[in-house]
Amino acid sequence: MNEQEWYETVAQLSCHKELGKKLPKALYLHRSALSETAPDFFSWIHQKATNSGIPEQHWNIVRLHKDCFKITLLYYPDFYDEAYPSLHFSYGLDFASEKIKPTDFTSSTNPPILHRKEHMILPSAPNHADFCEITREGEATGLYENTRIIGFRNSWETLIKGKGYELLDGRLFRRAAIDLIEPQTQHKVDRHKTALSRDSLSSPMKTLANNGYLKGQYTLFDYGCGHGDDLSELQAHGITASGWDPNWRPEGEKTEGDLVNLGYVINVIEDLEERVDAVLGAWCLTGKLLVISAMIASEQHIRKFKPFKDGVLTSRNTFQKYFSQTELQIFIEQILDEEPIPVAPGIFYIFKDKDEEQLYLANKQRRRPQWKQLVHKSRPTSNKKRLLEENRQLLENFWQRCLELGRLPTADEFEESKLLAAQIGSPKQAFNLLKGEADIQALDQAAKERTEDLQVYFALQQFNKKRIYKHMPDPLKRDIKAFFGDYKTAVAEARGLLFSLAEPNLIDQMCELAHQQLPASILNHNHSLIIHSRFINDLPPPLRIYAGCATQLFSETDGVDLVKIHIRSGKLTLMTYEGFTTQPIPMLRERVKINLRQRTVDFFDYGYGDYDPQPLYWKSRLIDASFPDYDKQQSFDKRLSGLNIPERAEGHGPSLENLTTLLRMNHGLTIKGYRFFRAQSAIAPS
Repeated sequence: MNEQEWYETVAQLSCHKELGKKLPKALYLHRSALSETAPDFFSWIHQKATNSGIPEQHWNIVRLHKDCFKITLLYYPDFYDEAYPSLHFSYGLDFASEKIKPTDFTSSTNPPILHRKEHMILPSAPNHADFCEITREGEATGLYENTRIIGFRNSWETLIKGKGYELLDGRLFRRAAIDLIEPQTQHKVDRHKTALSRDSLSSPMKTLANNGYLKGQYTLFDYGCGHGDDLSELQAHGITASGWDPNWRPEGEKTEGDLVNLGYVINVIEDLEERVDAVLGAWCLTGKLLVISAMIASEQHIRKFKPFKDGVLTSRNTFQKYFSQTELQIFIEQILDEEPIPVAPGIFYIFKDKDEEQLYLANKQRRRPQWKQLVHKSRPTSNKKRLLEENRQLLENFWQRCLELGRLPTADEFEESKLLAAQIGSPKQAFNLLKGEADIQALDQAAKERTEDLQVYFALQQFNKKRIYKHMPDPLKRDIKAFFGDYKTAVAEARGLLFSLAEPNLIDQMCELAHQQLPASILNHNHSLIIHSRFINDLPPPLRIYAGCATQLFSETDGVDLVKIHIRSGKLTLMTYEGFTTQPIPMLRERVKINLRQRTVDFFDYGYGDYDPQPLYWKSRLIDASFPDYDKQQSFDKRLSGLNIPERAEGHGPSLENLTTLLRMNHGLTIKGYRFFRAQSAIAPS
């Protein structure tokens, strides 16, 4: 079956009045209904699932995508036994890009659940009448008034209780009169206390700044701006920014913005419908990009609080809805029917402007070379010399733009193109003038690096989801033509790189190569490579793709200190430390382990006592001279090495408490900053 036949078949099935649960972009069917209605189509899907290694007993619902050549196979083991069964497994099969995306919900405490089961089976099926009755009960009690808030188990059960019912043996029963009003529904949350004052940009705003969106070219609206600290900082930089907050800036007007920030708002709203309305309201105001962020926490941390509705109450009588990264992503997808892009833990980008989305994803892979002044190599003729001397700065700017692009810029890619045309001529003429003056090898190297950057970008597109738009941004078209010749060649090269990651020996070789080339790293032979996140884009392309595939399941590496690439197990670990840039022995705060093969994410929080604090020793092996206090760190590590402090693998050593005891007992020393002092006086440095 080709793509055109796919769309025709799905369209025919969607026209069937009594078949399938119909959504704007998808049709849901139980496998029994599909096999009876379209046996050949079912056999084709069944064969595709088998060839992809999906166990037959692990799917019973098929989601047929109407807008792309893709299916999602879902497994609800209690489809017939429970009124609202929970999802256990999901497998996305993208036939265009030939990839599979599995997701395991079996360990989730808040999995997606299924409603309106009667639409997914045939009217002649034995259970059809019972399923219809279950749905009628839900409709009669008002449970389907807002379908955007009923997708997960916790919110569904909270809604049922709020309506004065309970679910018993799969059916709704009116609760006793004394229990009709839950004590928690009478509790008033101090929502105004959730807005915190800051003296720096919030985390979502920092991601916008780091990605070049806060240079003044876009307007911004902060939906739920709190005290307005972000707005004050942005306005001080000349950025057109406004905001609204129901508690602190209710008089603010809700206006459209190129960029809209919904920063840590939905996690403090205890009302489910209001939470959804906030997302929809922010999306309606968005011109190009919506940023949504919410609190992420481990189950151990959440259990420390008093449960309230689908979240918890804090000691300040504020509400917090803690999400997992996957839960937040699905929540956004269900409301907006858009694919959010993870940027950091708890922070997602949702692009309304799809051209802007492509440019963002491509630019994430672009390396930023250190520019060099032009090298004068030959004695120019008098006319050439005059042009060079009179336009030295203009030509310097032009050459740096060439190095940034890896090719000659077009007129709209160079800010001073009009001046260049008036003084010298076309970009090609300017380039010819610079021959013999500029380091042409530097441009060749820039072209090579840009080609690799684009290979990584297209490979990650293949891994995540093939994005087909009506047209591609012009800068990307020019890059493809300059470095690959055509789009088909670019994708073929990228796909080859992506598929090569299945070979552990290649990962091993690339880690060895990276360890030789990078300015700093720790290589545990045949096991793992540890680097600072600053060096991600300096890795060989296969490792950049490896890391990119993993971070697409959780977040970008912005804000992460160390990245550990596991050579054999198909995993990537992201580590964030307290005081990484300011302390000689930083302490591990968060660790995120991403399993590429199983597509699972494990989050370990070291800041709330869930796990023992873990110090990082010998930090100088992971940084270079571009980091602050590099020389101090080197001296500190050299002195510490001479004290025979026991060390375990990967830089692990004793706890700070044990280190303090060892230094005092064995050497009479104590540490202050990057210096060692005599323990008795703690004054004179040693």
